[in-house]
Amino acid sequence: MITTETLAAVQQSLVDAGVDGWLLYDFRGLNPLAKSLLQLEGLASRRIFGWIPAQGTPVAIEHAIEPGTWAHWPAHWERRVYSSWRTLEAEVASLVGGRTILMEYSPGDAVPVVDRVPAGVLEMVRATGATVRTSADLVSRFFAVWTEAQLASHKRAAEQCARIAKGAMARAGAHVRAGTPIAEHELMQWIQGEFAAAGLFTDHGPNVSASENAANPHYEPSADAPRLLRDGDVLLIDLWATERDGIHADQTWMASIGAPSPKLLTVWTAVRDARDAAITLIRDRIAAGRDIRGAEADDAARNVIVAAGYGPYFTHRTGHSIDVRALHGSGPNLDNLETREERLLIPGVGFSIEPGVYLPGEFGVRSEVNGYIDDQAALITPVEPQRDLIIL
Repeated sequence: MITTETLAAVQQSLVDAGVDGWLLYDFRGLNPLAKSLLQLEGLASRRIFGWIPAQGTPVAIEHAIEPGTWAHWPAHWERRVYSSWRTLEAEVASLVGGRTILMEYSPGDAVPVVDRVPAGVLEMVRATGATVRTSADLVSRFFAVWTEAQLASHKRAAEQCARIAKGAMARAGAHVRAGTPIAEHELMQWIQGEFAAAGLFTDHGPNVSASENAANPHYEPSADAPRLLRDGDVLLIDLWATERDGIHADQTWMASIGAPSPKLLTVWTAVRDARDAAITLIRDRIAAGRDIRGAEADDAARNVIVAAGYGPYFTHRTGHSIDVRALHGSGPNLDNLETREERLLIPGVGFSIEPGVYLPGEFGVRSEVNGYIDDQAALITPVEPQRDLIIL
């Protein structure tokens, strides 16, 4: 959040970027990044702007009937009030006219998660003579970076998720072996109970998928359509959880109930090696002090799966941002398929690494761990990622 404590760092970043300031805009929640960074109260039903200059005092442009929106705006920072559109546009022009500024805009929609400003607003701003550049890198730094305490919470959640996933796998195998097979949704409910016992929280899920259902990356088990786990099934468990006010851990574990087929082993090996190729590239670049972009990590993983002959069945990005506000966050993703992720993986950001292969009507395989960048290394959680297919 942009506060009196963080202002100096934000302004130094603006100077380093060679721009005159950062113009944040919101209207009815169109830009949740601005809402959070400016600590806006409630939902702005009128247009608002927050101007963070590279030098000088920040300025809020607020509507006359919604002063409460800016309840957290520091008293010594400037507030300008408007009612008419003429006044609003004049105030914006007075702040940014002829200047080079940042906004939540991504040229060509390359990075949709930071492409939050409507085209009409960009036209209005550019009409003042302003040059607009993307704020994507500042969003990474000031919206997505974890604190040390948040990193510690993530590590704890990661080890709990790994323990619970292994326990769920063992439970599935024991039920099949005893001749009392458990349904996907029943195993999901058991995992939810384990989360509660461990003090972890999740808003939905987890995903427990058998064979053909595992070929759907966003499958959700249901008591309305129960699917029993049987001998010969491929079992995918995708689980995510967090401590209260912590950072999510997000993992996927894979097993075969009974002896795996040669095809399953081949696909598992390709997916695991793709995951490890992304990890290796990230770790090597960080250790060497070289830049690494999310798109490059995606390419590294995807190349392995393409070489194995399963490229058309890897239908999603390699990983998503995990930030301090959301499991699917606004920091850099590992993606050069769905979007053109041009942002760097900078110190303090976290993300998932989860390549997959999905064969319709047969099975799906995904292996997911999480990554975190510090100043000198890339940390991977859990401490012991899955190396071999679990055979139940």
